[in-house]
Amino acid sequence: MDQLRDRGLVLLGCGKMGSAMLQGWLNGGLPASSVWVREPHPSDWLITLGVHLQGDLPQDPAVVVVAVKPQMMEQALQSVAGLGGGKTLFLSIAAGTTIATYERILGAGTPVIRAMPNTPAAIGRGITAIIGNDHATGAHMELAETLLSAVGPVVRLHAESQMDAVTAVSGSGPAYVFHLVEALAEAGRAKGLPADLAMQLARATVSGAGALLDASSESAEQLRRNVTSPGGTTEAALKVLMDPDTGLTQLMKRAVHAAAERGRELGK
Repeated sequence: MDQLRDRGLVLLGCGKMGSAMLQGWLNGGLPASSVWVREPHPSDWLITLGVHLQGDLPQDPAVVVVAVKPQMMEQALQSVAGLGGGKTLFLSIAAGTTIATYERILGAGTPVIRAMPNTPAAIGRGITAIIGNDHATGAHMELAETLLSAVGPVVRLHAESQMDAVTAVSGSGPAYVFHLVEALAEAGRAKGLPADLAMQLARATVSGAGALLDASSESAEQLRRNVTSPGGTTEAALKVLMDPDTGLTQLMKRAVHAAAERGRELGK
């Protein structure tokens, strides 16, 4: 954190993910006076933090965290292109934007790390995968892990080509879980439960199962087996969900494939 205090941190974009990370950094002891934020529509919360919202950026910040939407990326990077090619690390949490894009705009010698967090970061329960370019040193990777661990665990990838799959699994994954809740509630309603009760049961079941999975040392497979009595109701349902041709695994493979392919398209 010393170099962040001394040289400063620049945050481009402060939407939901940017705000979650910023809150984590401040909670971890980073002074607001060491943070420069560029956000065209700052929230009341952001305005009251004491971070730098106006004026010039530091000449040699330790890191620029890029948290803007893909369609705003070119303009945002051009605005800080003067910081490229030196010691400043560029840490991106934008989906689809490749390292090559950053190197093209910022200069080939710029240290760049791509990261893919997910929305549970908003409550400090996210997970983030990272990959750096050839100019990202071990110290840069450690700095990125320090920053991103404020919102959950961090894993390192072996190649940038894995990022589309990571985006499809953990980046988009929370939406799949939320839709599971919707589907489970709808199935309960179809069997005669009031809609509000069905949703209450579905939400509590999925969030409770997730908490159990997180707290248990047993695998997901074993936890599933623990719930499944031979010849019982759960087994009857799982015969449908685990059908080798039409079950949930095949459906999920199709969904993740579609998300990964879209990620590749966005990166072109």
